Amino acid sequence: MKIIFFGSPPFSAYILEQLHINFNVVAVVCPLDNEKGRGRKITAPAVKQKAEELKIEVLQPENLKAESFVTALKNLNADLFIVVAFRMLPEIVWKMPKFGCVNLHTSLLPNYKGAAPINWVLINGEKQTGITTFFINDKIDEGNIILQEKIELDGKITAASLYNIMMKNGTNLLLETIDNLKNNSIKEIVQKAKSSDKIAPKLKKELLRIDWNKSSTEIHNLIRGLSPCLEDNTILKDVAICPSAWFYLLVENEKQLRVKLLLSNLEKIEHSSEISSIVTDNKTHLKIVVKDGFISILKLQMEGKKAMDIKNFLAGFQMENSFTVC
Repeated sequence: MKIIFFGSPPFSAYILEQLHINFNVVAVVCPLDNEKGRGRKITAPAVKQKAEELKIEVLQPENLKAESFVTALKNLNADLFIVVAFRMLPEIVWKMPKFGCVNLHTSLLPNYKGAAPINWVLINGEKQTGITTFFINDKIDEGNIILQEKIELDGKITAASLYNIMMKNGTNLLLETIDNLKNNSIKEIVQKAKSSDKIAPKLKKELLRIDWNKSSTEIHNLIRGLSPCLEDNTILKDVAICPSAWFYLLVENEKQLRVKLLLSNLEKIEHSSEISSIVTDNKTHLKIVVKDGFISILKLQMEGKKAMDIKNFLAGFQMENSFTVC
């Protein structure tokens, strides 16, 4: 079976490599190279870099409906298109292969359709999510379902950790999907939307700022839903997936320091302290007062600085009782 793979970010690149081991991937379609970082260096998408490493042909169309691109796809004579983290395809493209065009989505469709399901299931405090393979049609995330796998969530998992789980489990689900297509053992399920279904829109900048007037659970879920922290205490360097929640630390002379809050614990407890005030021993802990308890900061990143756990931060930054957050 000849496959053309559509993707862009590191998530796609990992899956591409696994598909290449098991199947004949004849080409990769990805966006144009783009400027990145402070130096605005022209950088190829992660999936292009991986394709070149694997010596797979790369197509980078400006227009997915362009005759030259459509002709190039037809000439490759692929049996199946696989889409992982790519933009919407025109009908002339997704209708082309005889086995169809399969998309991997990181939620249990029809719940959490949209661009950022990994983040939104955590922000909303869900106890379960999953992954779905489905056939692409003319609507976003609405095609017939092929396979699904559930993933249970605890109250501590971060976006970065869920990202890694989704990447590995999603690869396996895609491999199973392709095998089922080859064996003609697919049983399609028509999506039936419910009023209780939630959506997962693209993350907006205003969402990232912490509102300390919310409950401890809401704040903690926002932090972990945007957190780049992995279980081994390393940082996932994919800002699109894990942009991090942030706040301002108000210090002397009303100076504001922007701080990313990367990892937290919540403590539900009655208190009489002022909301957004700080509780710390300047050695081991730093807590922010919220209406129903405390948000205990475990890891943070000052603007322009490296990420630090709270003990290292406090060792080099003396907190005052007059400091607050906003």
